[in-house]
Amino acid sequence: MGYEEVIHVLGDFGRYQKRIYFLLCLPAILCAFHKLANVFLIAEPHQRCRLPFETKDATYSINETLFPEYYPYDTINKKYSECEIIIDNKTEKCTEYIYDHSVYGYTTVIEWDLTCSKTYLVATGNALFMFGVMLGSIIFGQLSDRYGRKLIFFISLILQVTAGILASVAPEFWSFTFARMIIGSTTSGVFLVAYVIALEMVSANKRPIAGTVCQMFFSVGYMLTAVFAIYIDNWRTLQLALSLPGLCFLCYWWFIPESVRWLLSKNRLVEAKELIQRAAKENRVHVTDNVLDEMLISEIEKTDNPGKKESTVLDIFKYPKLRRRALIIFFDWFACNITYYGLSWSTNNLGGNPYINFVLSGLVEIPAYAFLIVVLNRWGRKRVQCGCMIVAGMALLSSLIISADQYFFIVLAAMVGKLAVTSAYGTIYIFSTEQFPTVIRNAGLGACSTCARVGSVLAPYINVLNKIWQPLPLVIFGIITLIGGVLSLLLPETLNKKLPETMEEGESFGQ
Repeated sequence: MGYEEVIHVLGDFGRYQKRIYFLLCLPAILCAFHKLANVFLIAEPHQRCRLPFETKDATYSINETLFPEYYPYDTINKKYSECEIIIDNKTEKCTEYIYDHSVYGYTTVIEWDLTCSKTYLVATGNALFMFGVMLGSIIFGQLSDRYGRKLIFFISLILQVTAGILASVAPEFWSFTFARMIIGSTTSGVFLVAYVIALEMVSANKRPIAGTVCQMFFSVGYMLTAVFAIYIDNWRTLQLALSLPGLCFLCYWWFIPESVRWLLSKNRLVEAKELIQRAAKENRVHVTDNVLDEMLISEIEKTDNPGKKESTVLDIFKYPKLRRRALIIFFDWFACNITYYGLSWSTNNLGGNPYINFVLSGLVEIPAYAFLIVVLNRWGRKRVQCGCMIVAGMALLSSLIISADQYFFIVLAAMVGKLAVTSAYGTIYIFSTEQFPTVIRNAGLGACSTCARVGSVLAPYINVLNKIWQPLPLVIFGIITLIGGVLSLLLPETLNKKLPETMEEGESFGQ
């Protein structure tokens, strides 16, 4: 008996759950706006040094015959330098730039000259945003466990909208970056908390599908970000337009209930039973209070008798086989995250139309998640995880044999890699959950999330390496993902297996 039994009585995914679930999926769109916005807010357009005889209002286009005379030729990337100029037969660094506004309009790079020797600031802006996401997952996760899912969701939402508005009026780069970092932290409070509420009210057998569909809403927001960017060509207006929709979700206070599981964990039985009865009424199920008390007795006993001291994630390292599996899982999370965000943020570097590239990068996630719904319970977690990471690695490494001017094939390789790594990312959530023993499962997932965020913090700096050699970021992502796929062969399959409860069972699991 327990809350799982209550869900079965109410209906594994009844009318009440479907309504709340749909409402909780919508904030994923908003969080996608913020997580991917930097692709356009900090987009680096083509630029050139302003020639000595040009005025400050000169346009980017000039007579091509002037390029050999004034700009050094980059033999590696096969184009004229955008950062240097030839004056009196001497090559010098640019002091003033003329930007191409035809693709991105007016970005932060143009406003604050974040190019050439300052390109690292673009990577730093993205890295600090993801550092904020990492801090938010720790801080808001703990706060939601302590003070409730609903309260922390709304606090995060208010902070997100406020920081979004402040970022749109930031006077210089560092205040803009700090505001964006706060936004990054709140995406954990908004998306992850909503995700947890949604999954905590459906039965165990529905959670893989519910979790995957929720990720699809994120992919929809991913693509819509490009639509906003196409029609709004000023970065300040774009930042504001992506932030204000958050105000719509404030009305959720009257529609979204607190998590019943959390209420039970805090021994708030009366409130939990009220919510269960509300759900039962909407699902047209009759459940008496006495029946509820019988079903929830085990939850009450767990609250009243917390038992012995909890194990920690550090206990993993006391067991050789469990330690080896955990390290592989940590690396897989790192590899999936660094590749996912590296590819998501590098669509501007692939050649061709960056908006189309970006939409395609989001669009391939839909079949990637649909693929998981079909095959995860048929082929097993291990085959899908290994196969997808190896396919992603091979696709990205194929950029080594593709000419730089073959935009179609470069984009194709990147999109195949993105599709495969998205499937791998979706799989690793479930696969790692089933690998860790129950006593440290939540702590293990927290460690996985931290390793993942380290990857997303490093991803922007790897993308900057395209200045040295165009395919280099794709090659690095390909190698990392391929290694992760091969290492995953050492993990035991978990499909239809009894999951380990204790550390000792975790050590012997899969033998």
